[in-house]
Amino acid sequence: MAACALAACAMFWGAPAHAQSQASDLARVMELIDQQEARLNAQQRQLQEQQRQLGEQRELIERQRYELLAMGAVSDADLGDIRGAGVPSSALNFHGLGEDEPVQVNRQRPLVMLAQVEGGSAPQATPTSAAPSGPVGEAPPEQPQTATVDALPEGQNALLGAGRLVIEPSFEYSRSSSNRFVFRGVEIVTGVQIGLLEVNDAARDTLTASIAARYAVTDRLEVEARVPYIYRADRVTTVAQQSTTTMQTFELNGSNIGDVEVSARYQLNRGRNGAPIFVAGARVKSDSGLGPFDLERDSAGISTELATGSGFWAVQGSVSMLYPSDPAVIFASLSYNHNIARDVNVTYGTVTVGEVDPGDSISMGFGFGFALNNRFSYSLGYSHSYVLPTTSELNELVQESTELQVGSVSLGMSFRATERLTLSTSVDIGVTEDAPDVRVAFRAPFRW
Repeated sequence: MAACALAACAMFWGAPAHAQSQASDLARVMELIDQQEARLNAQQRQLQEQQRQLGEQRELIERQRYELLAMGAVSDADLGDIRGAGVPSSALNFHGLGEDEPVQVNRQRPLVMLAQVEGGSAPQATPTSAAPSGPVGEAPPEQPQTATVDALPEGQNALLGAGRLVIEPSFEYSRSSSNRFVFRGVEIVTGVQIGLLEVNDAARDTLTASIAARYAVTDRLEVEARVPYIYRADRVTTVAQQSTTTMQTFELNGSNIGDVEVSARYQLNRGRNGAPIFVAGARVKSDSGLGPFDLERDSAGISTELATGSGFWAVQGSVSMLYPSDPAVIFASLSYNHNIARDVNVTYGTVTVGEVDPGDSISMGFGFGFALNNRFSYSLGYSHSYVLPTTSELNELVQESTELQVGSVSLGMSFRATERLTLSTSVDIGVTEDAPDVRVAFRAPFRW
């Protein structure tokens, strides 16, 4: 009986202590649950903030997309890859850099360096802030660097992109003049001369209208054909003074098709990681124009019209370097032109012309192009050619001409009128004696 009483007392006093222990454990569990909920809420807010930032980035990319499409710069498919953090497959004029070349997107301004890139389709997609399919916070992969400014000198721009076609009409005017004073004799005292005095004043104007077609076979290979039509007018005045003074003025002109050219260019590298891009070129020039040995001549062998072609076939190899550095593009080029000799075998009066070998030439150039905005750009550069002497066989005697140094400074400007049409002009100013005084060219490439 006493044992039962003791057991009852223990149960009476032990029950409250057990209940207090359970309540304490429950409070700790609830506190842990609250802490987990707070962490989950913080992570959810962080995820929402990241989604908001991604939405802003998508809106920024979409705005740039509309600007680029307005420029006719990048295709809808390429920008779809960019929006999905993929790697575009063809966005070059520096087109065809491949599928993994780097691009540096300037978030503060649109890509204004694009030129001669394909036009895009009308914008249809709208900005979205849906959660990304990939990990949040990862940097997007590098994307290809896109093209160059339109104002770069002819032949310096990179490639179009597979399947693209450009038709380019152009018009060019050049002016060459010389004023030469020659005295053959002796001067006894100042102002008293015995001998022959000759003064030669020449002015030569050339107008060239041409049409060119350029087609990109692949992202890294394109071909081009050019057909020119040339009009020339020369005026030469000669004054000779010996015992009497004789002045003669000759005016000649000529117009005909010029030398048709076919060329190809191949992009050698992909320009990854900010490296310069190199493009190799090959050109073949025909003798389709009216050459100097095809002209009408009088009985004395003097031509009565002007040539519109060289009269010789020629092949040229070149390599160009382009280094985009937004908002500028640095360019340089080196080329070698080989004129193919031929046996003329023509007699003019008492002179028989045998084999004629026009001098080859080595040319180089460098400069930069700068984009002021997404429609207007300009370029500044220098080009120089060293022309080797020409050898001619006259009455079986070989004669050699002097070498030529032709250097000029060029300024180019370009305005994108529509997403497919660009208007370009360039002015070359001769800085050496053998160079034309000035050359002005207008081009209007239209892209498909």
